[in-house]
Amino acid sequence: MLATPVLAAGEPRVLTGQLQLDREVRWVHVTELADIARLLRAGDLVLTTGIALPDEPASLAGFARSLGEVQAAGLVVELGRRWREGLPGELVSACGRAGLPLVELRREVSFAAVAQEVGERVVDAQVTALRESEQVHDTFTDLAITEAGPAEILRAVRDLAAATAVVEDGDHRVVDYVLGPQGDDGFLDDWSVRSRRVEVRGRTSWDASAGWLVTHLGAPARRWGRLVLDCPRPPEPRVVAVIERGAGAVALHLLHTRDRETLVRRRHGELIDRLVADPDHPETRRAADRLAWPQAGRHLVAVSARPTGSRTAEDLVTAAVSTAASHELAAVADVVQRSPRILLSLPATLDPVEAVDRWALATSRRVPAAFGVGRTVTTAGDVGSALRESGQVLRAVPGDTEGVHRLDDVGLRGLLTLLGDDERISLFAERQLRDLETEGLLEVVAAHVAHPGNKTAAAAALFLSRPAYYARLSRAEQVLGRRLDDPDTLTALRFALLAREVQA
Repeated sequence: MLATPVLAAGEPRVLTGQLQLDREVRWVHVTELADIARLLRAGDLVLTTGIALPDEPASLAGFARSLGEVQAAGLVVELGRRWREGLPGELVSACGRAGLPLVELRREVSFAAVAQEVGERVVDAQVTALRESEQVHDTFTDLAITEAGPAEILRAVRDLAAATAVVEDGDHRVVDYVLGPQGDDGFLDDWSVRSRRVEVRGRTSWDASAGWLVTHLGAPARRWGRLVLDCPRPPEPRVVAVIERGAGAVALHLLHTRDRETLVRRRHGELIDRLVADPDHPETRRAADRLAWPQAGRHLVAVSARPTGSRTAEDLVTAAVSTAASHELAAVADVVQRSPRILLSLPATLDPVEAVDRWALATSRRVPAAFGVGRTVTTAGDVGSALRESGQVLRAVPGDTEGVHRLDDVGLRGLLTLLGDDERISLFAERQLRDLETEGLLEVVAAHVAHPGNKTAAAAALFLSRPAYYARLSRAEQVLGRRLDDPDTLTALRFALLAREVQA
């Protein structure tokens, strides 16, 4: 403001409040009243010659203090009429204590011209803010009308705020992001750790230490996540409006998506059930056509999945289907007994292993999960058996394991999972282990099998001394009537132990 020609002509000199010169000026008041503070608002700038200000130091200090209390933008005093050589020290000191910018003008200026110049600038700023507000409103209204997805909404937030925008889930993991003009400057590094340190107080918060502007997606209790902007400086009201409108648009999309998915997921489930029960029925083909799940000349892949962490099966199904669409795959999916099942239809030109691996990796970035993949088939009649195989593969995968697993990956465990209902397997395991259980020696034999050739490690796993471990091994051999270093005996025991674990 001091750089405007009309004020610069007065040779302004800042006496106090140099650090507050960036205060927003809402209006200008020309006055000689000492009690003007009661008529002011925060952000008002006061121009005066001082001719009616009091002489007493205490009264001058009270005048300065009153302007500071109403958070005036500053006090500008023209020399010449009341004070010729400089402003009184009492006034300068009081303005300094109040944190009030105090400027003296050493040449006469037209206060009317100053008021006009500042007023025009204030009005111009208000008009600009109004236009920006209309742009924000129009942008997000258009996105709502066209039912734009989170990616489009995020790009709009980035463009309007000119900053990197990130959507994170309720566990502080990045779901999606778009880089701002500054590009990739490490803003996403160690995201989860940094995000947990940033709390949102109220609807939207600016964290100065992180340089983040953060707002919730929907009500905090929903734990849908948050929208974050790279914002190293205190945000302007326009940027706050952008992030809040953006978060509202994403939350509204999530609500509408969940409403739509309730119906769509039921239709998906009905199609999967038909493909398993009666794949050749004309209604099955019609249902597949309605859901745009092509079969002729395609690779068909069945997948059973299990989310890890705190995410739900419904979250995983949503991520799986939307990710398939972005990878040029057709997908139908539902949840049965909290277990997602997914059928993928791939163009014959794609390698099914590579395509499914890419899809699973992209899906797990949104919702970490384990995927059991059945063999690739080419006819709807084989989908049911492929889906059963994918479920058997997934059951053979330990619960905390993530990634893609096929029958070849799970080895003997996978074979036993496939044969898990075979009574002959359970009888074999019972014969091998019954006497060891009766004698309380099952744990020592299990440790011996788990650490073949390394008795020290086996003893340590049981928290036993080596002599005690050897004594129990010897007793186990007497019970079995066989040596435990015999390869056939070790194979039979390992088979039996793994069969019991899988059946459990």
